[in-house]
Amino acid sequence: MRASMTQAGQRLTVDCPVHWVATLLTEAAPGAWEPADGRPSDIELVVRDDSRSSDVDGWEPVTRGAFRRGDAVVLRNACGSGFDLRVRAQDRLRIEASWRPPRRDRLAALALRSRFHLLVRAALVQYPAMWWAGRLGHAPLHAAAVELDGTVALLAGPGGIGRSTLLLDALAAGGRACSDNLCVSDGYAVHGLVEPVRVEGGTGRRMPHGRRERALPSRVPTLVPDRLILLRRDGLPCSTVRPLDPARAAEMTVAGTYMAGELRRYWAFAATLALGTGVGPAHPPIGAVARSMAERAPGWEIVLGTRPTVGLRELLAACDAKAVSR
Repeated sequence: MRASMTQAGQRLTVDCPVHWVATLLTEAAPGAWEPADGRPSDIELVVRDDSRSSDVDGWEPVTRGAFRRGDAVVLRNACGSGFDLRVRAQDRLRIEASWRPPRRDRLAALALRSRFHLLVRAALVQYPAMWWAGRLGHAPLHAAAVELDGTVALLAGPGGIGRSTLLLDALAAGGRACSDNLCVSDGYAVHGLVEPVRVEGGTGRRMPHGRRERALPSRVPTLVPDRLILLRRDGLPCSTVRPLDPARAAEMTVAGTYMAGELRRYWAFAATLALGTGVGPAHPPIGAVARSMAERAPGWEIVLGTRPTVGLRELLAACDAKAVSR
């Protein structure tokens, strides 16, 4: 596999001669890969067909399982994925990955296939792209940006609320999206993280919570939201909308990001690379980015009913109607 794609607003190139890893990475970004054409990349991932342990004799320990020497950092068993990563951060990010799992993680990879696939995607493709975007002031957000009828909404909030269902409804109605669960933003533009959508009724790989994967249709790499939508549920049958002040909208966006299971291992990954390489912030400016977005794009809270009968188009229209009547 020698392929490229746009990930979190950056060009990522992968060189992977290991068939089973190439298959996993292809599945992680359905429809997004294209043949590498030799153009310079922001991030280069090389997967080695080599199971020998990384030689870190004489290297400086950064933390447990991480070592540095010069401009290189080694992460052993990164994010519990079973891959050792050798990372160099200069004018571009270069990552060499080798499959060297401890015995416990090798057994877990066989027994918990969906978990293993998610960890490998995160360690090899998603987390490096989010971290490298951080040097430009971008922070990860647990949100989906969708354009529908000329409006661009950033759908944020905790997992399991129903964002993916609303998103797919909008795409079926002619919309476009740059993300489902994860994106990066500087408070203005939103750059999507390429990943499959996990929904009930999907036809792809089986995932936790009774969901299956499918490709996200009508994907675009970047959108600029003009409103911030915070989703939640309260157990009542009907959906409701109400305006949010910027401070509350930003607070809910930040909380939803830290609650996201997809980012549970990201914080240690990012801090370790920042400390080891001296590049990028040890902690991404999530609060500042969320505040900037909330001050620029009006915030709305949509409380989804237990028996939703309307889609995103109708809910956004209800927000507009309330804005006019205020």
